[in-house]
Amino acid sequence: MSKPSKPAGMKPQNLEAWAALATLLERLPTALDTQLQRDSGLTHFEHGVLYALDSAPERKLRMSTLAGYASSTLSRLSRAVTRLEKKGWMRRAVDPTDGRFTLAILTDEGHSKVAESTPAHHALVERLVFDALTVDQTRQLGEISRRISETIDTAPVWTPPSVKAPEPTG
Repeated sequence: MSKPSKPAGMKPQNLEAWAALATLLERLPTALDTQLQRDSGLTHFEHGVLYALDSAPERKLRMSTLAGYASSTLSRLSRAVTRLEKKGWMRRAVDPTDGRFTLAILTDEGHSKVAESTPAHHALVERLVFDALTVDQTRQLGEISRRISETIDTAPVWTPPSVKAPEPTG
């Protein structure tokens, strides 16, 4: 009777990099959620939804587009939108150009919430992430993050409208 073979493990340098990334993936969301909840009553996901709408033309997007930007299922997004609607920060409406779609629309109160919550959130991101990196490391972080994200899901990574998306690299 033969002994089952043990699956190959990661290369030591890959395991070391993975351990660092996995730790970051656990710590960073908690830190972001804690600050946003404390200061603004928002989760990081909710802030991202509001921020994407605030950055969109006329502060509105199709729910399906917003779900793609948020790397979310429509179901998860819909639950978050319901919470944000109850607070008066956004609303939904049928897309007048195609009634099969629903629009997510940021209200004036939602715009005010984004304006109120963003400075402290961005300051935390600057402190936790970018203060620890050089300019070159920041560029590399963006490139590496996009590559991994697009390996997981080929949908494009959301890019703020004020930033030109980088040209694809081979």
